[in-house]
Amino acid sequence: MNHLSLTFPPENEPARIDLFLSREMGGESRATVQRLIETGCVLVDGKQVRTSLKLKGGEQIEVDIPPPLPAQPLAEEIPLEVLYEDSDLIVINKAAGMVVHPGAGNTSGTLVNALLAHCSDLAGIGGELRPGIVHRLDKGTSGVLVAAKHDRAHQALSEQFSAHTVKRIYQALIYGSPQEDTGKIEGIIGRHPTERLRLSGKARNGKHAVTRWKVKERYGRVSLVELRLETGRTHQIRVHMTEAGFPLLGDPLYPDGGRCNNIPDTRLRGMINHLGRQALHARCLGFIHPSSGEYMEFTTEPPDDMQELLAYLREKTG
Repeated sequence: MNHLSLTFPPENEPARIDLFLSREMGGESRATVQRLIETGCVLVDGKQVRTSLKLKGGEQIEVDIPPPLPAQPLAEEIPLEVLYEDSDLIVINKAAGMVVHPGAGNTSGTLVNALLAHCSDLAGIGGELRPGIVHRLDKGTSGVLVAAKHDRAHQALSEQFSAHTVKRIYQALIYGSPQEDTGKIEGIIGRHPTERLRLSGKARNGKHAVTRWKVKERYGRVSLVELRLETGRTHQIRVHMTEAGFPLLGDPLYPDGGRCNNIPDTRLRGMINHLGRQALHARCLGFIHPSSGEYMEFTTEPPDDMQELLAYLREKTG
């Protein structure tokens, strides 16, 4: 990764940070510079900023430039838990910790790299860096995911996701115990106004998002909830539950307000800290097969780390 240290000259006329960096970085496109800013690769006086920030003079600018991505991802022999596969698509149970497709900082070890080794006919489908990918799960989220093997299947599945007709049910462990047993969260989700790596319902601009939730079990300070997505925005469940006052256990990006540290049970605190990720699992995925027209549904149970937490919580409250 390359690093640049720059100072905006005090004698210069005020200028937007993206325009200034585009010039200083050898004519790099504004879109590229804006992506660097939005992903936290640019700091001004030690702080993350917006792409529209106006430099006034004397600011110290630090830029981390990730290495360029290869034109096409490489096939890698990575074990996959395949739930179903035919000539049109493949359904897998994604492990927590696996990134779905290559991007800045993740050029290998992704689901795409594994799929290219497993399937001989994915190249080019859905874009060079995202062959076959119809939808995503966050790195820390485990569960059911479908990928397409050719353009027709990719288009048919993408249309179902766009029309919000795909059945998607998640399970999450959250802090707190909602007063109601069921509920609905609706609003926009967009870039957080100050924390560029996070998303928020308080964004100035965003996309409509709807999450329906149901409490399945209560364990005092912690609850198990089932969530059904009517839309599929990035970080949707994590944003909605956090801003509703019920953040997910272990989430490294969305704060829990110190709730973990306030749990008196030291073993439980240790298990939550050991997660190292949000306690979120994509349990069920249902869709219409692009060739047969038949409805297909796949369900998996949460991985071992969540199962151990659930077993301990049930034992303590049973």
